[in-house]
Amino acid sequence: MAHSIKTTSFRRHSRISIAAVLRRALNLLDLQRSRRALARLDKDALRDIGISKAEADKEAQKPFWDAPEHWIK
Repeated sequence: MAHSIKTTSFRRHSRISIAAVLRRALNLLDLQRSRRALARLDKDALRDIGISKAEADKEAQKPFWDAPEHWIK
């Protein structure tokens, strides 16, 4: 009986890890979509959100894996 408990515990842990990996992947894909949308904004829209065209271009050119520090925790 103890063996089945360990197996169940391992499977539960594996599911949590897979869920965490999937959540991270989805966050990175969302970040990439946001950066593409940022690149399409015109100067008036960028001014409305308080960033320059140069700042928007710099952010939009970052690779998808270059996530903000607060996302890594």
